[in-house]
Amino acid sequence: MHFKDFLEAIQYRITSGDEYGWQCFGPNARWLNSDDLDRYGAAVVYDCEDQTIYAAEISDYVRNRAYRWIHPEYVEEHKQEAINKGVRPNEAWDDVNWIDLDVPEDFLSKCSAVVKGRDYDVRVSVPIDLEDEELFTLMKMAHDRDITFNALVEEILWEVIRKEQVVSK
Repeated sequence: MHFKDFLEAIQYRITSGDEYGWQCFGPNARWLNSDDLDRYGAAVVYDCEDQTIYAAEISDYVRNRAYRWIHPEYVEEHKQEAINKGVRPNEAWDDVNWIDLDVPEDFLSKCSAVVKGRDYDVRVSVPIDLEDEELFTLMKMAHDRDITFNALVEEILWEVIRKEQVVSK
């Protein structure tokens, strides 16, 4: 994720900022906030030296949803510091948990829509890496079933999730 992309998503509306109080992202971590307290709260934690984005959040108060993206290299450090501070790592606010997003574009799309007061896709994008041969096989399967590639992949992922839930019980 790039700093510019977050600023565009919040329409360059910054309402506050300061040094970031936790240590999990290092000594150069700062945060910026963009709030419209009736509708949303957005925040980004970044490195003031090299502009690395460590984390970004959007709280949709209208729909009672909270999304966040944490840089993959810092997820465990952030979680551990939350636990050490007695903070529930998955709780955004009372009875609302964070929905963690793995794809920066998914976060930016949701953030932009919330700030603009527009509807958005509440599904979570999941990155998948496929070899060319696997991709071709799945595309053929989707074609043979007369469904889109995305619909097929979604079906496969839901099937894997259902099987994992049965195994874990």
